Formats: sequence, structure tokens, C-alpha cells
Amino acid sequence: MKVASTAVLALVASVTCPCSGFAPLSLSRTSHPMSLNMASNPASSVFLTPETAKECIDVAGGTPLYAYSLEKLDKFSDDCLAFPNAYGLTVRYAMKACPNAAILKFFNSKGIHIDASSGYEVRRAMDAGVPADHISLSTQELPKDFAELVDMGVKLNACSLSQLERFGKHYAGKGQRVGVRVNPGVGSGGFSKSTTGFSKTNVGGPSSSFGIWNSFLEDGTVSDIVEKYGLVVERIHTHIGSGSDPAVWQQVATKSLSFCEMFDTVTSLNLGGGYKVGRNPGEPTTDLQEIGAPVTDAFQQFAADTGRKLKLEIEPGTYLVAMAGALVSTVQDKVMTTGDAGHTFLKLDAGMTDVLRPSLYGAVHPITVLPGTGKSDDIGDESESVVVVGHCCESGDLMSPQEGDPEALGERVLRKAEIGDLLIMDGSGAYCSGMSTKNYNSFPEAPEVLVNEKQNKVHLIRKRQAVEQIWANEVVTEGIFEAEKQSA
Repeated sequence: MKVASTAVLALVASVTCPCSGFAPLSLSRTSHPMSLNMASNPASSVFLTPETAKECIDVAGGTPLYAYSLEKLDKFSDDCLAFPNAYGLTVRYAMKACPNAAILKFFNSKGIHIDASSGYEVRRAMDAGVPADHISLSTQELPKDFAELVDMGVKLNACSLSQLERFGKHYAGKGQRVGVRVNPGVGSGGFSKSTTGFSKTNVGGPSSSFGIWNSFLEDGTVSDIVEKYGLVVERIHTHIGSGSDPAVWQQVATKSLSFCEMFDTVTSLNLGGGYKVGRNPGEPTTDLQEIGAPVTDAFQQFAADTGRKLKLEIEPGTYLVAMAGALVSTVQDKVMTTGDAGHTFLKLDAGMTDVLRPSLYGAVHPITVLPGTGKSDDIGDESESVVVVGHCCESGDLMSPQEGDPEALGERVLRKAEIGDLLIMDGSGAYCSGMSTKNYNSFPEAPEVLVNEKQNKVHLIRKRQAVEQIWANEVVTEGIFEAEKQSA
């Protein structure tokens, strides 16, 4: 590939035109790792060959870095834009998954709108060129400037009774349109089978604080607030979790239509996202066509019963970007412990400062070791069983946990690595660069690059953070310590 620094808008055109302290780890007993002779090692990660990875490193100025495939972003966009619908579809990218401006610009060029989770995300999206009226805000913290955002065209979903009250008081008697986020009573997340219990990836049910509890719609509490301030409910919003069970998602979609029936002013139903993506071999990925077809039928039946043709909104995040991104790191050390419970550890120049999901959820990512030379001819056949850890002075900085258990070491059989080799962690496009413990141990924020396969180029889309920027906002007032000494 040819290294380039062409503007992001040129990339878009080329695709879219038709011509702190974690708990100590439990060390489960495993046999002492040893080298294995395998028939072959992978020639590439999901989208990076040794040569392409080396070019990404050259553009970024070293590792660690995040790399994104424009080809895959384009494909996943098209998948979502083809979601079955009866009377119109708006796809909103859950930008918290990966908020880089280049990615926001690309999705905007595809006609994908934005789901923002804070007032700051709204500002960030607008700064990237997303029109205000293409942004929907559903937030745990209603920003102080919510009215300014709404007046610019941002669509707001009230996510609690107090948010609805604050919104209503500001716009009393003006017939202001608003959305209502409902907690439908159940949730579903990829790291829990419970639909009512607490889970880090479950945002529905009685153990979740997200949305207005459904009984407050059924008993008239929400309607009373709406009538008191003369609001117009134009949208119902539900979202049950990340990596949700497709069957549960379909059930909630049908139930959500009953909330729409309570307000004859509702014109659209937003069913959130959370579509499961199989990052590893054998893991299922949600079939959007399969889950969407029954929902389309439900919308048509609703229209037959009420005479109202509702538009559908969905909010994919993981589905759009997870498998379009990878963390590229270097094996900077390799250590061993001996005995029956011994391990071989690969220490990276990255870690929870870059990909937090393994330490937070026990998430398992695809891992590929490639030669540091950047040459496919050097891959070889030798493999070994290893534990992969990060660079932080933190026992919880584990990159290869056992599935669903962030406190248990997971052995991975990988190409035998030498210090200086590359380790690619795929499935890192979602909730990695945007949800990391960056600056812990004062490690700088990693750069991001975009791989444009059609142009055969790699583009830098975020520079590596200068170390001085980490403490740039710190303030030490002259003389404060002398004053403390005098008072003592």
C-alpha cells in the first residue's frame, strides 16, 4: 500500500460514489505451556496482512494503534441500511462505539444519522459536520444546554420522569415535540442470560436505570406530564442491551408498539441496537434480515389496527464498527513462570489503556501474531500456548481472559512470538478507542488509521497524543505548599 494523508472527505467519495484497581486474577491450574508444531499459522488477521500492518505502523509512527477498514465499514453500513421496514427507516449510529470524526463523516455520507449519549457527543458530531436534525440524544445526564441543542434541531428522548419534567417546564405551552425512552421491563445483554437481573451489558428490566419504567406509561404518569406542559410525543424509544438475544429483541419490538398506541401523535418507533456480532469463529452474528422481517409484519398489523404507519429507527453501534477495527500492538516482552500452574506471558505495548473489554467483561477478542518484519514469508509454522497481558502496572490488565470471567487467565494457542513481533486484536472497532482507560500509568492515547482498500492507501485519522497533553490541564498554584507549612 501507498502511504498518504489525503483528506477524509476524499476517502468518503471514493467509497460512496457510484463510478485502578481491579481484583486479583484467579490463576486456574493449567499445564505448563510448550511450543506446538501446527500445520500452519494464520496469514493475516481479519483484514490486516503483515505488510498492511507494517504500513499502518509507519503511518501512525509506531504501535500501539487502532486500524479501521473502510471496506468493512461500507459493507456493514449497507447491511444496516437494508434493515427490513414497512414505512421508512432511519439508521442511527451509536457514536459512543467509536466517535472518531472520520468515521462520523463517512457514516454521514452514507445517509446514516447519529445516536448521541451525551450533550458532548452531540457537539462532537456537529463539529464533524453532522446536521443537528440528524442527531438524536438519549442520555443518562440531561445536559444543562439541552434547550440550545433542541432549538438547533437535535431530537431528544426523555429518559426519566425528571428529564421529561425539566423539558416540559422549559417548553411549556409551546407544543414542543419530544421522544420518550421506555424501559420495557426486560433486557438482554451479551454477557448475561438473565432478562431481569443486573448485567454490565443489559439496559432493560427492573435492575436497569435506563429509560422510564413502563408502568409509568400505563398508569398515566407520563401522559399527565405531557398534557401539563402541552408537549407532543412524536417518538417512542426502547433499547434492551448490547449483544442482545434476537428473540428477546423481537419480543420487545412488538411490545414497544403498545406504547406507541398510547400517544396518537407518535410517528416513529426507535428500537435501539445491541445486535450481537460474532467476533470469534463459531460465534453467531445477528441476521438483520431475519430479525427484521417479523418486526415489519408487526408494524403493518399496527397500521391495519390503528391507521397509523410508523417509521422505524434503529441504533447499531457494535454491528457497524466492531469487526471493522483492530488494535495493532507489539510484543515488547515475554516472560515465563514454571511448574504445573506455569504460563508463558506475552506482554504488549498496549493494554486496558486501549482495549478495556477483556478486563471489564471477560470479553474474548480474536488474536493474531504476525512477524515484526512485516513480511508474510516470515510467519512460519511454530505455535505455542500463551497468556496475553497489557503494559499497565495492574494485575487486571489481561487481554486473554477466560470467556465471561475477567479475573481468570485464558490460554491462547498463537503463532510462536518473539519480542518485537506484532499482535493484532481484532473486533476492536467498537467500545475500544472510545471506552478505554487511556492515560492510566500516563500512557498516551493511541493514534488511529483508516485503511482504504480501494485506494490502496492508509490514512492517519488521529495523531498519537503528545505526553505533555496528559497533564496540560493540571494547575498548581504558587505558594500553596508554603502556606500549608506555615499553618502547621
